[in-house]
Amino acid sequence: MAYVPVPKDLNAVKTKVMFNLTKRQLICFGAGGALGLPLFFLTKSHIGSSAAAILMVMAVIPFMLLAMYEKNGRPFEKIAKNMLNVMFLRPKQRPYKTANYYSMLEKQDKFDREVKSIVSGSNQSTAKADKRS
Repeated sequence: MAYVPVPKDLNAVKTKVMFNLTKRQLICFGAGGALGLPLFFLTKSHIGSSAAAILMVMAVIPFMLLAMYEKNGRPFEKIAKNMLNVMFLRPKQRPYKTANYYSMLEKQDKFDREVKSIVSGSNQSTAKADKRS
């Protein structure tokens, strides 16, 4: 009887579409090939075969990175976006601030009393106006 190992965590299992590659990998490799091959053939006659091959590899590396690199189940672009946020966009010092619900309740109570006084004040002014007429 054949023995087939089954992974315990089924979230890590990805659907393979063709050539034992996922859809994401096929798209990234296809885009890299669509950029790299014409780049190689167009530059081969001008700068030589080895320099054109190096240029092609340098142009295709980002696509390979997008296709293959994954850490803790997160693809490269999400990791790069997080690193960009942490290093450049967000402030370095982030003070800890708590939401003081008691002060919010006090403010709400103050607003409620103010609204109540306005409403009761307007009722008194309309009542006075009714008595005068």
